[in-house]
Amino acid sequence: MMHPAKSLVLLALGASPALAQPAPNGAPLTLEQAVQRAAENGPAGRAALQAVRAARWRDKAFDARLMPQLSLDAVAPNLNRAIVPVVQPDGKTLYLAQRQMESSFSVTARQPLPFSGGSLFVSTGLSRLDVYGDKGATRLYQSSPVIIGITQGIFRPNRLAWDSREQSLNSDAAERRWLEAREDVSTQAVAAFFDVYSAQVTEENAATNVAVNDSLYTLSKGRLEVGKIGENDLLQSELALLRARASLDAAKLATQRARAALAVTLGIAPDALGPIAPPAQFPEFTADPDKAAAEALRNRSSMVDLELQDVQASRRVREAQLNNRFGATVTATAGLNQTAPSFGTAYNSLLDQQRVSVNVQMPIVQWRAGHAEVEAARADRERTEFVAKNQRATLEQDARFAALEIPLDRRQLDLAIKADSVGAKRFEIAKNRYVIGKIGIDNLYIAQSEKDAARQSLVQAMRSYWLGYYRLRRLTLYDFAANKPLTAEP
Repeated sequence: MMHPAKSLVLLALGASPALAQPAPNGAPLTLEQAVQRAAENGPAGRAALQAVRAARWRDKAFDARLMPQLSLDAVAPNLNRAIVPVVQPDGKTLYLAQRQMESSFSVTARQPLPFSGGSLFVSTGLSRLDVYGDKGATRLYQSSPVIIGITQGIFRPNRLAWDSREQSLNSDAAERRWLEAREDVSTQAVAAFFDVYSAQVTEENAATNVAVNDSLYTLSKGRLEVGKIGENDLLQSELALLRARASLDAAKLATQRARAALAVTLGIAPDALGPIAPPAQFPEFTADPDKAAAEALRNRSSMVDLELQDVQASRRVREAQLNNRFGATVTATAGLNQTAPSFGTAYNSLLDQQRVSVNVQMPIVQWRAGHAEVEAARADRERTEFVAKNQRATLEQDARFAALEIPLDRRQLDLAIKADSVGAKRFEIAKNRYVIGKIGIDNLYIAQSEKDAARQSLVQAMRSYWLGYYRLRRLTLYDFAANKPLTAEP
């Protein structure tokens, strides 16, 4: 739905037909098109897109790491030729020459266990040892057709479970940050668009003022000749013409600068930017402050970041507790193996293989270092809670006041539309009255200044309304005009 003041906007902008005329090579650029192009082609928009894509690939990589992992480990060869100490049966040590070569390979499938923090694995392998001596070489094969094992921590932090929780929150926050980045780009595009529009309005007003003041200066010279005005009025008219020309030169440069900045925002060359078409209407919607605050607390990435910080703080507390008390790591394997002098017999008459190891870790004397680490982690968690409470309140207030500013901006826009129309009419009347000698030149220039100020106030009011609209979208990630949350797919 569009605001009922649409016709007034069109009337106000009708005084600037050159700004909305299409270029010979295409239609003028609208505000909506500028926002879309900035998001799709602008440097900031493309950077935001690549950031979320990187986050999505990292999330996929993390999920893939939780799947069974297959790896190959091989040594081919490991050659050793040296003099080494060899302990004899009688206890003596002799230094003998050793020449041997070892080759091995193994294939392992490993499955992480997120629910317990351990890992389950299955492997198979084969190794060969060649020993070279004075009487020739001997060869020995060792085969392990299948080995099944598990590694599990006891009373130890479950890093996989904590990593999974953090990764899920990181992924969610990245998606929301991307939506916020898109709204930031939209806000930049709106600001750059209205910078161009404001500069073009200023330039057009300056060109109009030059033409008007040139006519008035010519008229004043004629009146001076017949004695209707004094020389002071003529000098004032001439000074006004010189100032108008200087203002026009400055306005042209400002327009070029603004158009160059808009082209950068859109990601195009400055000479590829055609004319712009100022928005002749604006969306009509009601932004309830309570709803805005609720949507901000529901949708903002900052809320997910706060949840992530809470999870990380809780993790540090739990890890500090478990790392400073009794703990153990259990590794158990079972399978089949065999040795033989030939490859063909290395898999015959397989023998059982079992192995169990328990690695115990328990601090005894720490001088209360462990207690201090736990208390530090708890204090950090409480600090996180206070920071989160303050940030939630700030987010809520920002969204609430952004919603309250919308009706104020709308009223200011309606007032600016009316003031622009009145200012233009007043200047036209003052000019006609000056021509017939009913008012002095001072009153005419006052009317001219008020007309120019009213036009700039209209442009600024339009700018403020659209920036307020996109700022509310940014703070809530909610489109109140469409009455739905913001969503986007790259």
